[in-house]
Amino acid sequence: MKRRSFLRDSIAGAAAIFVVDRQDRASAGAGAQPPAPIASSPAGKFELEEATIEQLQAAMQSGQFTAHSLAEKYLQRVDEIDKRGPAINSVIEVNPDALAIAATLDKERKAGRSRGVLHGIPILIKDNIDTADRMMTTAGSLAMVGARPAQDAFIVRRLREAGAVIIGKTNLSEWANFRSSHSSSGWSGRGGQTHNPYALDRNPCGSSSGSGAATAANLCVAAVGTETDGSIVCPSSANGLVGIKPTLGHVSRSGIIPIAHSQDTAGPMARTVTDAALLLAALGHHDPRDPITDPSLRHHTPGVPSVDWLRGARIGVVRKSFGFNDAVDKIMEDSIDVIKRLGATVVDPANIPTAGKFDDSELEVLLYEFKADLNKYLAALGPGAPVHSLKEIIEFNERNRDREMPYFGQDLFIKAQSKGPLTDKAYLAALAKNHRLSRGEGIDFVMKQHRLDALIAPTGGPSWTTDWANGDHFTGGYSSASAVAGYPHVTVPAGFALSLPVGISFFGRAHSDSQLIKFAYAFEQATKVRRPPQFLSSVH
Repeated sequence: MKRRSFLRDSIAGAAAIFVVDRQDRASAGAGAQPPAPIASSPAGKFELEEATIEQLQAAMQSGQFTAHSLAEKYLQRVDEIDKRGPAINSVIEVNPDALAIAATLDKERKAGRSRGVLHGIPILIKDNIDTADRMMTTAGSLAMVGARPAQDAFIVRRLREAGAVIIGKTNLSEWANFRSSHSSSGWSGRGGQTHNPYALDRNPCGSSSGSGAATAANLCVAAVGTETDGSIVCPSSANGLVGIKPTLGHVSRSGIIPIAHSQDTAGPMARTVTDAALLLAALGHHDPRDPITDPSLRHHTPGVPSVDWLRGARIGVVRKSFGFNDAVDKIMEDSIDVIKRLGATVVDPANIPTAGKFDDSELEVLLYEFKADLNKYLAALGPGAPVHSLKEIIEFNERNRDREMPYFGQDLFIKAQSKGPLTDKAYLAALAKNHRLSRGEGIDFVMKQHRLDALIAPTGGPSWTTDWANGDHFTGGYSSASAVAGYPHVTVPAGFALSLPVGISFFGRAHSDSQLIKFAYAFEQATKVRRPPQFLSSVH
């Protein structure tokens, strides 16, 4: 395949993608070199550790690897690292057809046909994303075991068309962490507890916990997660990854087990900004099944990636998101110095004036929408589905308390079940409040006030120890304003507290996804702090 410097597809919603051909590289100068070859590794070390999409494409093009051999190696890695030892337990199910799919893609490549930059690339997806194949879609719930959707989620169809090899599904916080207010992130009744590969007693954060832990541990090249509020960016930060939560509507929601249509979105999780952008490009497109996806959105940003993308930008510091951890504050201050050195003007502080004022209304909206959206999803599965309503799931969990509720209950389910239809005045008022406070009086206000191109904040703190007795204990970080507004949010590794990763968030107005990706890329290239996990038993 010839690697070209253009967006292969028109992308609804998306990303700056940079794939540059050999001739362009020759004239681009320093910093635009061909991908480094994948060298042989010592015995016991994974030879594809930290391999990028571009490196793997070059290796397949040269004949060093095939899609089939790559799928074999990553599936073996899943078996060795995820299931046997150190057993991070991030993959809930492997795809029994992965090798056959990879072999078909190899035949296409041999015949001179390449589907694009994802052709033959092993990808994992979260187990709340529909696949019409021999894998189940359960959201980690035993109540959903046996559920087999009649068609792929739209984003799965996009991945298959792009040539990605979906090698399995990842564990998650059950029901995307919307069953209990005292849950342990990364735990599901079906999948058990996912562990953070940087320190196995630490939490991977939720709800895309399996996608985060698996990608960090090099069980795949990249993964797809979903977010309602923090569930892409938090596990990305806690697992030393780049995570992109796109603007609502840039990625289709159809065929994804929902929490709330006003906030839900899928997005990429990867080890580099470039890989995350490439995956986002495949995911983003207009879907007739999801009217919020906008066919007019086309973001074309060709060209050589540049560390100068922050030069001349105005970046605001959300200072009120600091102060919860001294080590995180130090990482952020160092990051601000880097951003200044890269030529940006830093406005400090640039706080969101409404932060914390829509927490109650956000929960109210999620409860209403969860009941309505989940019941609609379950009805679409048809009469053969294992459960048909939220009410039936609640009843199933009560009958199976020993397996489904050994550590925490289902108080959010019960609250949601008590809600009325989406025509209720209480719901409509809460939704309007959310949008007013997070958008016009929130992110948009502070960015207009200071003439900003983006805002930054710590994504989260170093991960906490997993605690089934008390549930999660988040220390701090940022996600809610962007989540409630439906605005884009990119996190990129910024440093380590002890041996635990910490991310920095770049976020801003609706449809500024491409710009945020550029800023994140410039920061990443100037810092390059990501390092693979060592699977420590603990940190002190």
